[in-house]
Amino acid sequence: MNTIPTHVALIMDGNGRWGKKRGLTRSEGHYAGTKAMEEIIDASTEQGVKILTLYAFSTENWKRPKDEVNYLMSLPIKFFNQKLPEFMRRNIKILISGDIEGLPKKTKKAVEKAMEKTRNNTGLIVNFALNYSSRSEILQAIYRILIDAKKNEISMDDLNEETFEKYLYTRGLPDPDIVIRTGGEKRVSNFLMWQSSESRLCFVDELFPDFSKELYIKAIKDQADDAITWEECAG
Repeated sequence: MNTIPTHVALIMDGNGRWGKKRGLTRSEGHYAGTKAMEEIIDASTEQGVKILTLYAFSTENWKRPKDEVNYLMSLPIKFFNQKLPEFMRRNIKILISGDIEGLPKKTKKAVEKAMEKTRNNTGLIVNFALNYSSRSEILQAIYRILIDAKKNEISMDDLNEETFEKYLYTRGLPDPDIVIRTGGEKRVSNFLMWQSSESRLCFVDELFPDFSKELYIKAIKDQADDAITWEECAG
């Protein structure tokens, strides 16, 4: 019997390639990706997923062309301005995992507003991994532990996995039950490396704008079936 995972993590890969395949710009592909993302959020609510972590922008993405980066940084502003009233009505809570201080001022303001406005909501948690790097997350956790140990606020003798996790961006959230990556690549790309050590990995060939609600539901329902093969997961 299939069960719905508590926490789904999704690497939304393939937006730029989707645009180029259709003679569009990469930015137009990213816009199409936001529409697909809205469907995934809707499906998560409908299926009873409690936490959805979306890999929205990695620290490596700063190396992309300036115009593309500027567009990607504008998307959270437009997205939250449009969707925040709806998220309030639907009791959706917004979290951000990543280096918020490294975001452009207007983008930072938009995501902080979204978190503040929805902080008391108790429905689906949508956690955006934004300006995120798993290696950097682990390094900053170690740095903060050393600082707190120097201040005698933590004893190194008491350091364990539970304590360490309190210093991660995802503190307070359970580890993902499944990590899904669209776009055909079979790698985790510096995403939730500590948190996904026991997660089910699912790689699908569809570029993210083509990753339909139906494919998403199939992936999260099949994740509990130990008999499933990689090929079945990939559709």
